[in-house]
Amino acid sequence: MGAILSLNNSRYRARRSCGVSSSEACKRQKLSPTFYEEEVGLIPSLPDEISIQILARVPRIHYLKLKSVSRAWRNAISGSEIYSLRKELGTSEEWLYILTKVNQDKLLWYGLDPSSSKWQRLPLMPTISFEDETRKGLGSLRLLNMVGSTLRVADFLRGWLKRNDVLEWMAFCGCAVAAVNGSLYVLGGFSKACALRCVWRYDLALNRWSEVTPMSTGRAYCKTGILNNKLYVVGGVTRGRSGLTPLQSAEVYDSHTNEWSEIPSMPFTKAQVLPTAFLADLLKPIATGMTSYRGRLFVPQSLYCWPFFVDVGGEVYDPEVNSWAEMPAGMGEGWPARQAGTKLSVTVEGELYSLDPSSSLDDAKIKVYDHQDDAWKVVADQVPIRDFADSEAPYLLASLLGMLHVITKDANGNILVMQADVHARVPSASPSSSSKGSSSRMGIVNDLWRVLSTKNAGPAELVSCQTLDI
Repeated sequence: MGAILSLNNSRYRARRSCGVSSSEACKRQKLSPTFYEEEVGLIPSLPDEISIQILARVPRIHYLKLKSVSRAWRNAISGSEIYSLRKELGTSEEWLYILTKVNQDKLLWYGLDPSSSKWQRLPLMPTISFEDETRKGLGSLRLLNMVGSTLRVADFLRGWLKRNDVLEWMAFCGCAVAAVNGSLYVLGGFSKACALRCVWRYDLALNRWSEVTPMSTGRAYCKTGILNNKLYVVGGVTRGRSGLTPLQSAEVYDSHTNEWSEIPSMPFTKAQVLPTAFLADLLKPIATGMTSYRGRLFVPQSLYCWPFFVDVGGEVYDPEVNSWAEMPAGMGEGWPARQAGTKLSVTVEGELYSLDPSSSLDDAKIKVYDHQDDAWKVVADQVPIRDFADSEAPYLLASLLGMLHVITKDANGNILVMQADVHARVPSASPSSSSKGSSSRMGIVNDLWRVLSTKNAGPAELVSCQTLDI
Protein backbone atom coordinates (compact mmCIF):
# COMPACT_ATOMS: atom_id res chain seq x y z
CA MET A 1 0.00 0.00 0.00
CA GLY A 2 2.81 2.39 0.86
CA ALA A 3 4.45 1.71 -2.50
CA ILE A 4 1.19 2.46 -4.31
CA LEU A 5 0.67 5.69 -2.36
CA SER A 6 4.24 6.69 -3.02
CA LEU A 7 3.78 6.01 -6.71
CA ASN A 8 0.54 7.98 -6.83
CA ASN A 9 2.19 10.81 -4.94
CA SER A 10 5.06 10.92 -7.41
CA ARG A 11 2.60 10.92 -10.32
CA TYR A 12 0.76 13.82 -8.73
CA ARG A 13 3.95 15.78 -8.31
CA ALA A 14 4.78 15.08 -11.94
CA ARG A 15 1.31 16.19 -13.04
CA ARG A 16 1.54 19.30 -10.89
CA SER A 17 4.97 20.10 -12.30
CA CYS A 18 3.69 19.60 -15.83
CA GLY A 19 0.65 21.72 -15.06
CA VAL A 20 2.76 24.60 -13.85
CA SER A 21 5.10 24.59 -16.87
CA SER A 22 2.73 23.35 -19.57
CA SER A 23 2.22 26.78 -21.12
CA GLU A 24 5.94 27.47 -21.15
CA ALA A 25 6.61 24.04 -22.61
CA CYS A 26 4.05 24.67 -25.34
CA LYS A 27 5.67 27.98 -26.13
CA ARG A 28 9.07 26.35 -26.33
CA GLN A 29 7.65 23.67 -28.59
CA LYS A 30 6.12 26.25 -30.91
CA LEU A 31 9.25 28.34 -30.99
CA SER A 32 11.64 25.47 -31.51
CA PRO A 33 12.00 24.54 -35.21
CA THR A 34 13.36 21.14 -34.25
CA PHE A 35 10.53 20.01 -31.95
CA TYR A 36 8.88 17.83 -34.55
CA GLU A 37 11.94 17.23 -36.71
CA GLU A 38 13.19 14.41 -34.53
CA GLU A 39 9.84 12.61 -34.84
CA VAL A 40 9.01 13.25 -38.51
CA GLY A 41 11.08 13.47 -41.66
CA LEU A 42 11.49 16.22 -44.19
CA ILE A 43 7.89 15.85 -45.29
CA PRO A 44 5.41 14.21 -42.84
CA SER A 45 4.28 10.70 -43.78
CA LEU A 46 6.95 10.40 -46.48
CA PRO A 47 10.35 8.71 -46.29
CA ASP A 48 13.27 11.13 -46.57
CA GLU A 49 14.36 9.38 -49.77
CA ILE A 50 11.10 10.42 -51.44
CA SER A 51 11.24 13.90 -49.91
CA ILE A 52 14.72 14.49 -51.34
CA GLN A 53 13.43 13.40 -54.75
CA ILE A 54 10.70 16.03 -54.48
CA LEU A 55 13.03 18.82 -53.37
CA ALA A 56 15.46 17.98 -56.16
CA ARG A 57 12.71 18.78 -58.67
CA VAL A 58 11.90 22.21 -57.21
CA PRO A 59 13.36 25.15 -59.22
CA ARG A 60 16.51 26.46 -57.53
CA ILE A 61 15.13 30.03 -57.44
CA HIS A 62 12.98 28.91 -54.47
CA TYR A 63 15.76 27.27 -52.45
CA LEU A 64 16.63 30.30 -50.32
CA LYS A 65 13.03 30.51 -49.08
CA LEU A 66 12.74 26.75 -48.59
CA LYS A 67 15.76 26.82 -46.27
CA SER A 68 13.68 28.78 -43.76
CA VAL A 69 11.03 26.03 -43.48
CA SER A 70 13.04 24.02 -40.96
CA ARG A 71 16.52 23.05 -39.96
CA ALA A 72 16.10 19.70 -41.69
CA TRP A 73 15.14 21.39 -44.96
CA ARG A 74 18.05 23.79 -44.66
CA ASN A 75 20.48 20.93 -44.14
CA ALA A 76 19.04 18.97 -47.04
CA ILE A 77 19.16 21.90 -49.48
CA SER A 78 22.68 22.83 -48.31
CA GLY A 79 24.02 19.31 -48.76
CA SER A 80 25.74 17.80 -51.77
CA GLU A 81 23.29 14.88 -52.10
CA ILE A 82 20.46 16.96 -53.51
CA TYR A 83 22.67 18.56 -56.18
CA SER A 84 24.10 15.22 -57.25
CA LEU A 85 20.54 13.96 -57.52
CA ARG A 86 19.55 16.98 -59.61
CA LYS A 87 22.21 16.09 -62.16
CA GLU A 88 21.04 12.46 -62.23
CA LEU A 89 17.43 13.54 -62.73
CA GLY A 90 18.31 16.15 -65.32
CA THR A 91 16.85 18.94 -63.22
CA SER A 92 20.06 20.92 -62.74
CA GLU A 93 19.85 24.54 -63.86
CA GLU A 94 22.43 26.77 -65.50
CA TRP A 95 22.46 30.31 -64.13
CA LEU A 96 24.32 33.44 -65.14
CA TYR A 97 26.33 35.29 -62.46
CA ILE A 98 27.31 38.91 -63.05
CA LEU A 99 29.83 40.89 -61.00
CA THR A 100 29.18 44.64 -60.84
CA LYS A 101 31.00 47.59 -59.33
CA VAL A 102 29.08 50.33 -57.51
CA ASN A 103 30.43 53.79 -56.68
CA GLN A 104 34.00 52.66 -57.33
CA ASP A 105 34.19 51.02 -53.91
CA LYS A 106 31.75 48.11 -53.78
CA LEU A 107 31.48 44.81 -55.63
CA LEU A 108 28.12 43.06 -55.93
CA TRP A 109 27.29 39.67 -57.44
CA TYR A 110 23.90 38.92 -59.00
CA GLY A 111 22.57 35.57 -60.17
CA LEU A 112 20.06 35.26 -63.03
CA ASP A 113 17.72 32.31 -63.42
CA PRO A 114 17.09 32.35 -67.20
CA SER A 115 13.97 30.18 -66.99
CA SER A 116 12.10 32.62 -64.73
CA SER A 117 14.08 35.78 -65.57
CA LYS A 118 14.40 36.38 -61.82
CA TRP A 119 17.53 37.78 -60.15
CA GLN A 120 19.09 36.99 -56.78
CA ARG A 121 21.79 39.00 -55.05
CA LEU A 122 24.61 36.96 -53.58
CA PRO A 123 26.06 37.62 -50.11
CA LEU A 124 28.62 40.40 -49.96
CA MET A 125 31.98 39.23 -51.18
CA PRO A 126 34.61 39.24 -48.40
CA THR A 127 37.61 41.47 -48.74
CA ILE A 128 40.96 41.44 -47.04
CA SER A 129 43.28 43.64 -45.11
CA PHE A 130 46.96 43.15 -45.81
CA GLU A 131 49.04 43.28 -42.65
CA ASP A 132 52.27 41.30 -43.01
CA GLU A 133 51.87 38.39 -45.41
CA THR A 134 55.48 37.30 -45.29
CA ARG A 135 55.44 37.14 -41.50
CA LYS A 136 51.95 35.81 -40.84
CA GLY A 137 51.26 33.84 -44.02
CA LEU A 138 47.64 33.11 -44.72
CA GLY A 139 46.64 34.25 -41.25
CA SER A 140 47.61 37.78 -42.19
CA LEU A 141 44.48 38.13 -44.29
CA ARG A 142 41.68 39.55 -42.18
CA LEU A 143 38.14 39.26 -43.49
CA LEU A 144 36.17 42.50 -43.37
CA ASN A 145 32.46 43.14 -43.69
CA MET A 146 32.62 45.49 -46.61
CA VAL A 147 34.04 45.14 -50.09
CA GLY A 148 36.88 47.46 -51.01
CA SER A 149 37.27 49.48 -54.16
CA THR A 150 38.39 48.42 -57.60
CA LEU A 151 40.22 50.40 -60.24
CA ARG A 152 39.82 50.55 -63.98
CA VAL A 153 42.45 48.63 -65.90
CA ALA A 154 43.38 51.72 -67.90
CA ASP A 155 43.87 53.86 -64.79
CA PHE A 156 45.91 51.12 -63.17
CA LEU A 157 48.25 50.72 -66.12
CA ARG A 158 48.64 54.46 -66.46
CA GLY A 159 49.67 54.68 -62.82
CA TRP A 160 51.98 51.68 -63.18
CA LEU A 161 53.97 53.37 -65.91
CA LYS A 162 53.91 56.88 -64.46
CA ARG A 163 53.70 56.55 -60.67
CA ASN A 164 54.57 53.50 -58.62
CA ASP A 165 52.81 54.90 -55.57
CA VAL A 166 49.41 54.92 -57.28
CA LEU A 167 48.37 51.78 -55.40
CA GLU A 168 49.11 53.15 -51.94
CA TRP A 169 45.60 54.58 -51.66
CA MET A 170 43.86 51.57 -53.20
CA ALA A 171 42.04 49.29 -50.79
CA PHE A 172 41.34 46.45 -53.26
CA CYS A 173 41.52 46.00 -57.02
CA GLY A 174 42.47 43.69 -59.82
CA CYS A 175 40.90 40.41 -58.70
CA ALA A 176 40.14 37.67 -61.24
CA VAL A 177 37.05 35.44 -61.26
CA ALA A 178 36.24 31.92 -62.41
CA ALA A 179 33.60 29.20 -62.00
CA VAL A 180 34.22 25.46 -61.65
CA ASN A 181 32.55 22.45 -59.99
CA GLY A 182 29.54 24.33 -58.67
CA SER A 183 31.40 27.28 -57.10
CA LEU A 184 32.48 30.81 -57.96
CA TYR A 185 36.08 31.81 -57.30
CA VAL A 186 37.65 35.23 -56.75
CA LEU A 187 41.43 35.26 -56.97
CA GLY A 188 44.20 37.66 -56.01
CA GLY A 189 44.09 41.41 -56.48
CA PHE A 190 45.77 44.24 -54.61
CA SER A 191 45.50 45.34 -51.00
CA LYS A 192 47.50 48.41 -50.00
CA ALA A 193 49.68 48.04 -53.11
CA CYS A 194 50.56 44.42 -52.32
CA ALA A 195 49.63 41.63 -54.70
CA LEU A 196 47.71 38.93 -52.86
CA ARG A 197 47.73 35.15 -53.03
CA CYS A 198 44.28 34.72 -51.51
CA VAL A 199 41.45 32.80 -53.14
CA TRP A 200 37.79 32.99 -52.06
CA ARG A 201 35.13 30.49 -53.01
CA TYR A 202 31.37 31.03 -53.08
CA ASP A 203 29.50 27.80 -52.39
CA LEU A 204 26.07 27.98 -54.05
CA ALA A 205 24.64 25.24 -51.85
CA LEU A 206 25.71 26.90 -48.59
CA ASN A 207 25.22 30.45 -49.96
CA ARG A 208 28.40 31.73 -48.36
CA TRP A 209 32.01 32.70 -49.06
CA SER A 210 35.04 30.93 -47.62
CA GLU A 211 38.81 30.97 -48.11
CA VAL A 212 40.58 28.12 -49.82
CA THR A 213 44.25 27.33 -50.41
CA PRO A 214 46.02 30.47 -51.70
CA MET A 215 47.95 30.69 -54.95
CA SER A 216 51.68 30.13 -54.82
CA THR A 217 52.29 33.65 -56.17
CA GLY A 218 50.54 36.90 -55.33
CA ARG A 219 49.10 38.38 -58.50
CA ALA A 220 46.56 40.94 -59.73
CA TYR A 221 44.91 41.32 -63.13
CA CYS A 222 45.68 37.71 -63.93
CA LYS A 223 43.72 35.66 -66.47
CA THR A 224 41.73 32.54 -65.67
CA GLY A 225 40.42 29.59 -67.65
CA ILE A 226 38.75 26.23 -67.00
CA LEU A 227 39.98 23.03 -68.61
CA ASN A 228 39.16 19.46 -67.56
CA ASN A 229 37.35 20.80 -64.47
CA LYS A 230 40.51 22.52 -63.23
CA LEU A 231 41.12 26.23 -62.73
CA TYR A 232 44.14 27.71 -64.54
CA VAL A 233 45.68 31.08 -63.71
CA VAL A 234 48.32 32.83 -65.83
CA GLY A 235 50.14 36.15 -65.89
CA GLY A 236 49.05 39.26 -64.08
CA VAL A 237 51.32 41.59 -62.17
CA THR A 238 52.95 41.57 -58.78
CA ARG A 239 54.98 44.03 -56.76
CA GLY A 240 58.62 43.45 -56.02
CA ARG A 241 61.51 45.53 -54.75
CA SER A 242 61.74 47.46 -58.02
CA GLY A 243 57.99 48.08 -58.24
CA LEU A 244 55.27 46.42 -60.25
CA THR A 245 56.38 43.77 -62.70
CA PRO A 246 54.48 41.50 -65.12
CA LEU A 247 54.31 37.78 -64.40
CA GLN A 248 54.92 34.94 -66.82
CA SER A 249 54.19 32.21 -64.27
CA ALA A 250 51.12 29.96 -64.37
CA GLU A 251 49.47 27.51 -61.98
CA VAL A 252 46.45 25.22 -61.78
CA TYR A 253 43.95 24.57 -58.97
CA ASP A 254 42.17 21.28 -58.30
CA SER A 255 38.98 22.01 -56.34
CA HIS A 256 38.62 18.35 -55.31
CA THR A 257 41.97 18.28 -53.51
CA ASN A 258 42.09 22.03 -52.70
CA GLU A 259 45.67 22.17 -53.99
CA TRP A 260 47.61 24.37 -56.41
CA SER A 261 50.27 23.04 -58.77
CA GLU A 262 52.70 25.03 -60.87
CA ILE A 263 52.84 24.57 -64.63
CA PRO A 264 55.52 25.87 -67.03
CA SER A 265 55.65 29.65 -67.31
CA MET A 266 54.58 31.40 -70.50
CA PRO A 267 57.69 31.85 -72.69
CA PHE A 268 56.55 35.24 -74.12
CA THR A 269 58.64 34.35 -77.15
CA LYS A 270 57.82 37.55 -79.06
CA ALA A 271 59.03 39.68 -76.15
CA GLN A 272 62.41 37.93 -76.19
CA VAL A 273 63.27 39.01 -79.75
CA LEU A 274 63.01 42.79 -79.42
CA PRO A 275 65.84 44.45 -81.37
CA THR A 276 67.23 46.65 -78.58
CA ALA A 277 67.59 46.56 -74.84
CA PHE A 278 65.82 49.94 -74.71
CA LEU A 279 62.67 48.51 -76.29
CA ALA A 280 62.89 45.43 -74.11
CA ASP A 281 62.88 47.65 -71.02
CA LEU A 282 60.23 50.02 -72.39
CA LEU A 283 57.69 47.50 -73.69
CA LYS A 284 56.10 45.37 -71.00
CA PRO A 285 54.73 41.93 -71.96
CA ILE A 286 51.30 41.07 -70.60
CA ALA A 287 48.66 38.37 -71.04
CA THR A 288 45.49 40.07 -72.26
CA GLY A 289 43.08 37.15 -72.08
CA MET A 290 42.65 33.39 -71.83
CA THR A 291 40.10 30.94 -73.14
CA SER A 292 39.62 27.17 -73.22
CA TYR A 293 39.21 25.91 -76.80
CA ARG A 294 39.57 22.47 -78.38
CA GLY A 295 41.19 20.97 -75.29
CA ARG A 296 43.87 23.66 -74.88
CA LEU A 297 44.28 27.08 -73.29
CA PHE A 298 44.78 30.04 -75.65
CA VAL A 299 46.41 33.15 -74.17
CA PRO A 300 46.60 36.31 -76.35
CA GLN A 301 49.47 38.63 -75.43
CA SER A 302 50.53 42.24 -75.94
CA LEU A 303 53.51 44.51 -75.47
CA TYR A 304 52.58 47.89 -74.12
CA CYS A 305 53.90 51.28 -73.19
CA TRP A 306 51.02 53.40 -72.03
CA PRO A 307 48.87 54.36 -73.85
CA PHE A 308 50.03 52.12 -76.69
CA PHE A 309 49.37 48.38 -77.00
CA VAL A 310 51.08 46.21 -79.60
CA ASP A 311 49.53 42.83 -80.28
CA VAL A 312 52.12 40.09 -80.51
CA GLY A 313 49.89 37.09 -81.06
CA GLY A 314 49.89 34.74 -78.14
CA GLU A 315 50.71 31.28 -76.84
CA VAL A 316 48.84 28.01 -76.33
CA TYR A 317 49.13 25.63 -73.38
CA ASP A 318 48.54 21.92 -73.99
CA PRO A 319 47.94 19.99 -70.74
CA GLU A 320 48.63 16.67 -72.48
CA VAL A 321 52.28 17.56 -73.05
CA ASN A 322 52.49 20.22 -70.31
CA SER A 323 54.11 22.81 -72.57
CA TRP A 324 53.49 26.06 -74.44
CA ALA A 325 53.50 26.66 -78.19
CA GLU A 326 53.01 29.71 -80.38
CA MET A 327 49.43 30.69 -81.18
CA PRO A 328 48.35 30.42 -84.83
CA ALA A 329 49.14 33.70 -86.57
CA GLY A 330 45.64 34.40 -87.85
CA MET A 331 44.09 33.81 -84.44
CA GLY A 332 46.44 36.17 -82.63
CA GLU A 333 46.44 38.94 -85.22
CA GLY A 334 42.68 39.01 -85.70
CA TRP A 335 41.57 38.64 -82.08
CA PRO A 336 39.37 41.69 -81.34
CA ALA A 337 40.59 43.85 -78.45
CA ARG A 338 38.59 45.61 -75.75
CA GLN A 339 39.59 48.59 -73.60
CA ALA A 340 43.23 48.66 -72.46
CA GLY A 341 44.13 45.84 -74.85
CA THR A 342 41.96 43.26 -73.04
CA LYS A 343 40.74 40.47 -75.33
CA LEU A 344 37.43 38.90 -74.44
CA SER A 345 36.08 35.65 -75.86
CA VAL A 346 33.80 32.73 -75.02
CA THR A 347 33.44 29.17 -76.25
CA VAL A 348 29.88 28.12 -77.11
CA GLU A 349 29.18 24.55 -78.22
CA GLY A 350 32.81 24.14 -79.27
CA GLU A 351 32.98 27.40 -81.26
CA LEU A 352 35.15 30.35 -80.19
CA TYR A 353 33.41 33.75 -80.36
CA SER A 354 34.58 37.28 -79.74
CA LEU A 355 33.07 40.74 -80.09
CA ASP A 356 34.66 43.46 -82.21
CA PRO A 357 33.58 46.73 -80.53
CA SER A 358 32.87 50.05 -82.17
CA SER A 359 32.58 53.65 -81.03
CA SER A 360 29.11 53.99 -82.57
CA LEU A 361 25.81 52.44 -81.55
CA ASP A 362 24.72 49.19 -83.22
CA ASP A 363 27.99 48.81 -85.13
CA ALA A 364 29.80 46.12 -83.13
CA LYS A 365 30.32 42.70 -84.72
CA ILE A 366 30.34 39.12 -83.46
CA LYS A 367 33.19 37.06 -84.88
CA VAL A 368 33.85 33.34 -84.79
CA TYR A 369 37.26 31.74 -85.19
CA ASP A 370 37.64 29.29 -88.06
CA HIS A 371 40.48 26.99 -87.02
CA GLN A 372 40.73 25.45 -90.48
CA ASP A 373 41.29 28.80 -92.23
CA ASP A 374 43.02 30.34 -89.17
CA ALA A 375 40.83 33.43 -89.45
CA TRP A 376 38.14 35.33 -87.58
CA LYS A 377 34.89 35.64 -89.53
CA VAL A 378 31.89 37.90 -88.94
CA VAL A 379 28.67 36.03 -88.11
CA ALA A 380 26.61 38.97 -86.85
CA ASP A 381 26.84 42.73 -87.26
CA GLN A 382 24.90 45.68 -85.91
CA VAL A 383 25.18 44.32 -82.38
CA PRO A 384 23.09 46.67 -80.19
CA ILE A 385 25.81 47.84 -77.80
CA ARG A 386 26.16 51.44 -76.71
CA ASP A 387 29.47 53.25 -76.43
CA PHE A 388 30.59 53.45 -72.79
CA ALA A 389 34.05 54.95 -73.11
CA ASP A 390 34.45 55.39 -69.35
CA SER A 391 33.31 51.90 -68.45
CA GLU A 392 35.79 49.24 -67.39
CA ALA A 393 33.76 46.56 -69.18
CA PRO A 394 31.12 48.01 -71.55
CA TYR A 395 30.09 44.48 -72.47
CA LEU A 396 30.56 40.87 -71.38
CA LEU A 397 30.22 37.56 -73.21
CA ALA A 398 28.76 34.35 -71.81
CA SER A 399 27.85 30.85 -72.90
CA LEU A 400 24.43 30.11 -71.38
CA LEU A 401 22.01 27.32 -72.29
CA GLY A 402 24.17 26.42 -75.26
CA MET A 403 23.85 29.87 -76.83
CA LEU A 404 25.92 33.04 -77.06
CA HIS A 405 24.88 35.87 -74.74
CA VAL A 406 26.06 39.48 -74.65
CA ILE A 407 25.64 41.44 -71.42
CA THR A 408 25.68 45.22 -71.63
CA LYS A 409 23.82 48.30 -70.33
CA ASP A 410 21.32 50.57 -72.03
CA ALA A 411 21.00 54.34 -71.84
CA ASN A 412 18.81 54.07 -68.74
CA GLY A 413 21.36 52.12 -66.71
CA ASN A 414 19.62 48.77 -67.09
CA ILE A 415 21.64 45.60 -67.48
CA LEU A 416 20.61 43.80 -70.67
CA VAL A 417 21.19 40.09 -71.12
CA MET A 418 20.85 39.46 -74.86
CA GLN A 419 20.69 36.04 -76.46
CA ALA A 420 21.83 35.44 -80.02
CA ASP A 421 21.16 32.47 -82.28
CA VAL A 422 24.41 32.84 -84.17
CA HIS A 423 24.25 29.25 -85.34
CA ALA A 424 21.28 30.17 -87.52
CA ARG A 425 23.32 32.89 -89.25
CA VAL A 426 20.19 35.04 -89.49
CA PRO A 427 20.81 38.31 -91.41
CA SER A 428 20.83 41.41 -89.24
CA ALA A 429 17.76 43.61 -89.15
CA SER A 430 17.60 47.08 -90.58
CA PRO A 431 19.06 49.96 -88.55
CA SER A 432 15.59 51.24 -87.72
CA SER A 433 14.53 47.95 -86.14
CA SER A 434 17.84 47.60 -84.35
CA SER A 435 17.51 50.98 -82.72
CA LYS A 436 14.32 49.83 -81.03
CA GLY A 437 16.34 47.24 -79.19
CA SER A 438 18.07 49.85 -77.08
CA SER A 439 15.01 49.97 -74.86
CA SER A 440 15.05 47.94 -71.66
CA ARG A 441 11.77 46.08 -72.21
CA MET A 442 11.73 42.35 -72.81
CA GLY A 443 11.38 41.24 -76.41
CA ILE A 444 13.18 41.03 -79.73
CA VAL A 445 16.04 43.43 -80.35
CA ASN A 446 16.27 42.43 -84.01
CA ASP A 447 15.97 39.28 -86.05
CA LEU A 448 19.06 37.83 -84.38
CA TRP A 449 19.01 39.17 -80.82
CA ARG A 450 16.48 38.56 -78.06
CA VAL A 451 16.52 40.27 -74.66
CA LEU A 452 16.52 37.41 -72.17
CA SER A 453 16.31 39.58 -69.05
CA THR A 454 16.89 43.08 -67.72
CA LYS A 455 17.82 44.52 -64.36
CA ASN A 456 17.89 48.09 -63.11
CA ALA A 457 21.50 48.59 -62.03
CA GLY A 458 21.70 52.39 -61.89
CA PRO A 459 25.29 53.64 -61.99
CA ALA A 460 26.79 50.17 -61.41
CA GLU A 461 29.43 49.07 -63.91
CA LEU A 462 29.88 45.61 -65.35
CA VAL A 463 33.04 43.80 -64.26
CA SER A 464 32.80 40.13 -65.17
CA CYS A 465 30.40 37.20 -65.55
CA GLN A 466 30.38 33.43 -65.14
CA THR A 467 27.90 30.58 -65.60
CA LEU A 468 27.27 27.57 -63.36
CA ASP A 469 25.12 24.50 -63.89
CA ILE A 470 24.04 22.97 -60.59
